[in-house]
Amino acid sequence: MPRIGYLHFRAGPIATDEAFRQALRDLGWVEGKNIAIEYRWAAGKRDHYLIMAEELVRLKVDLIVTATRRAAQAAKNATRTIPIVMLVSSDAVENKLVASLARPGGNVTGMSEQSSALYTKLLELLHETLPKVTRVAYLAGNLTSPSVSRNMRALKAVAPALGLTIQSLAVGRKGEKVKRALEAAAQEQPGALLVGGSIYRRIKRPIAEFAAKNRMPVFSPNWPLVEKHFGLLGYGPDWPDMYRRAATYVDKILKGAKPADLPVERPRQFNLVVNLKTAKALGLKIPPEILYRATKVIK
Repeated sequence: MPRIGYLHFRAGPIATDEAFRQALRDLGWVEGKNIAIEYRWAAGKRDHYLIMAEELVRLKVDLIVTATRRAAQAAKNATRTIPIVMLVSSDAVENKLVASLARPGGNVTGMSEQSSALYTKLLELLHETLPKVTRVAYLAGNLTSPSVSRNMRALKAVAPALGLTIQSLAVGRKGEKVKRALEAAAQEQPGALLVGGSIYRRIKRPIAEFAAKNRMPVFSPNWPLVEKHFGLLGYGPDWPDMYRRAATYVDKILKGAKPADLPVERPRQFNLVVNLKTAKALGLKIPPEILYRATKVIK
């Protein structure tokens, strides 16, 4: 019975993980019947990734499935022979997880989004939703990290054409600097906050409190949190769809395909979530064309 290592940043399974398992079942792989899955939940502790990846290697799993770029990198550092399938990862080429999307060239393949393009699109949606806003505060964990640096360059490249000025603020890897960052943002009086997707879940409560107190609209690629924590608009990949598509890689590899020969794919579906409850609380009117394109409207 083939064994899959499942390395994830969360503390336990949610709907996206079930989407992956259901996709495996649809392909004929039933957990406990003809396939076994070794779950490793990092509970948000990045320093556990490599420890858990090395443990899966010692267990001699046939394949490792990872969520997030750092989990994929940890798995790659732990083994260059066991196939690795990314459920979702940002900038796989730029982060040197694969040689190219078309020809990965190593033991890693799967799904990857281009984060800089995602943030550019989100900024365009922000401008379309709030055309009178001229200053935007971008909150990220570490401004010197390669991925955040790419996002900042992309945002600042497109901002002038939209009549926007970008203020970049670091909240710390674990959100420990969020109070200072929000104080700096308040001094500049931006018209909106753009909160990094990966950091949003760590600072959701202070962001929601700040946004409500200062009547500040929040935009983020982490669209599920926009629905729950006073955000105004979220735009990002349809993660359940990416998890389902990642299952097809597992199927192909278990049937003999090599990761190096399986092109990395980008998201095909995106979710645009608009929170009308937040808009009402902020006294904002969302343009009809935004509502028309939204995949989900919170009323």
